[in-house]
Amino acid sequence: MTEIYDVPYMERTRDYYRAQGYTTDYVWAHNSETPFTPLLKPMHASRAGVVTTAMPDTEIGRAHRKVYSTLVAPIPGSMYTKELSWHQAVTHTDDVNSFIPLEQLLVLVDEGGIGSLAPRFHSVPTEYSQRNTMENDAPEILERLREDEVDVAILVPL
Repeated sequence: MTEIYDVPYMERTRDYYRAQGYTTDYVWAHNSETPFTPLLKPMHASRAGVVTTAMPDTEIGRAHRKVYSTLVAPIPGSMYTKELSWHQAVTHTDDVNSFIPLEQLLVLVDEGGIGSLAPRFHSVPTEYSQRNTMENDAPEILERLREDEVDVAILVPL
């Protein structure tokens, strides 16, 4: 029988940075109130949008980690993920559909599970600057989702 346990991610991260000589622990972002709201429409009538931390696999996307918007069609054959951390011994990002569910969402549109998929999906950089995320990147993503008339956002961190 396989034993299941939680990985003490935060504790391990603190220990790692302390071993590197950092004396101030990183403070993870948190909200005192949940920043979500109930859906205003049922899912079968809602437009879904996707937000990911993977960047476009272009010269600019590889060089500059910033907010990007990419057309859903055609679904990109690759995304730039090399600077992100994931368990590379047990998974990969060679198949975009394995970590950004655009193809699966289009099936849900055809089946009537969601009303529509936004014409673009959005990339947001992972940063250690909570201030930049809250003051710049998050408002930019929100504005783009509103431009796309998105009712529900699917967040896909990598």
